[in-house]
Amino acid sequence: MQIRALHIFCEQNKIENYELFADENQSGTKASRPALDRMMKAVENNEIDQVIVFAFSRYARSVSHMLKGLEAMRAHNCGFVSLTEKIDLNTSLGHVVFVLISAIAQLERDLIAERVRNGLAAARARGAKIGRERKRNSALIENLLEAQLSYREISRIAKCSHGSVHAQLVAFRRRKGITVPERKSDERILFEEALARN
Repeated sequence: MQIRALHIFCEQNKIENYELFADENQSGTKASRPALDRMMKAVENNEIDQVIVFAFSRYARSVSHMLKGLEAMRAHNCGFVSLTEKIDLNTSLGHVVFVLISAIAQLERDLIAERVRNGLAAARARGAKIGRERKRNSALIENLLEAQLSYREISRIAKCSHGSVHAQLVAFRRRKGITVPERKSDERILFEEALARN
């Protein structure tokens, strides 16, 4: 529906030379997305005269990201049009309205996030368990860690991933007040184990 609306707008305004930038399965909250990054690179290379979006939330959902993008477009004489909000940033009024709507959208997101946090806190206070149920055998993993077995051996015996072993190690060391080093990648662990055997 969004793509169709953009095509119709281009046809009605006799815009023939255009390219569609669409990020599939990407969260709009991300400031960096493959198609968006390609589009902004084209803007910076002065290859785009105007950016047209279905709705301003399709471009950005935070005020800082939105304003940064708009400043980049203005610096490279690139216009911005939002079909849903009927905003044309080629006008001064359009820029002001866009910033105001963006600020309201950011406030709404912050309020939703705050309500979610408060809801989770209230649920925890009532004794509800939040998150996935832990399935790893914590006691077994800790015993194997104390026996100084490698991540690979512990993973095989406890039937869990290296990540689960490391997570248990972090919890174990925190209980004992020991500083926890950054987790190594599985490849690095296997490499070090191979070196130790040789």
